[in-house]
Amino acid sequence: MDRIEEIRQRLAALEPLLIELEDESHRHAGHAGARSGGGHFELRIVASCFAGKPTLARHRLIYAALGELMQTRIHALSILAQTPEEAAQA
Repeated sequence: MDRIEEIRQRLAALEPLLIELEDESHRHAGHAGARSGGGHFELRIVASCFAGKPTLARHRLIYAALGELMQTRIHALSILAQTPEEAAQA
């Protein structure tokens, strides 16, 4: 299974309405994290479970869903986590 699909499967636990995930690893060629096999990703995720939670709590939910991938297959993750209402206003 490729990294993108593995990340998507893990994030499914948050019951997202939208996941936009881009592998930006090619932009970081030669970087220490890239050499060790960890990828660089940009994530936009919309889920109701983020309602009433500050940014840090939203990120913690995402990190918990991703589990050990954050120490192995993911070196860097840029996150935009929104509620459905926030996404509708954007």
